[in-house]
Amino acid sequence: MNIENLSKEQLIGMLNDFAKNWLAHDGLWFQAVEQDFGMEAAIKCDTDAWRKFTVIEARRIMKRHNIPENSGLEGLKKALGFRLYSRLNIQSFAHETENSFEFQMNDCRVQSARNRKGLPDFPCKSVGLVEYTEFAKTIDPRIKTTCTACPPDDHPDDFYCAWKFYI
Repeated sequence: MNIENLSKEQLIGMLNDFAKNWLAHDGLWFQAVEQDFGMEAAIKCDTDAWRKFTVIEARRIMKRHNIPENSGLEGLKKALGFRLYSRLNIQSFAHETENSFEFQMNDCRVQSARNRKGLPDFPCKSVGLVEYTEFAKTIDPRIKTTCTACPPDDHPDDFYCAWKFYI
């Protein structure tokens, strides 16, 4: 099979499958570490992995989509739309000003699946702080990141987590 001969619909479908497969692997990897070493160790390993992965992902997005270094909040907004899980989650921007915006994860595939199974939200805030801070700093080191809300924090019904980016 030659990928160049696939239709646009097939390529988009493959992209969605790749994103789902990546997320499934990420979850299975996490669960294996949790089962063998406990939740605290799994979150530490996850944080360490995200600290490196998010920078790699940001750099590749910047290169693929011609987002220059030090491109500020506009560069970050563009890059967030090309993250691998943007194919799987519903996300939006809110509270935009000249010097800041809030990025909201309105529907998170991981959290929604847990909710369907009657499980509590996964406490991803500590990992998210590293992930989003490092991603934003890779786009532009001037960007600062704070968490508006992220599990285990309480959050409104319209998002699972929200992150404020500002210069």
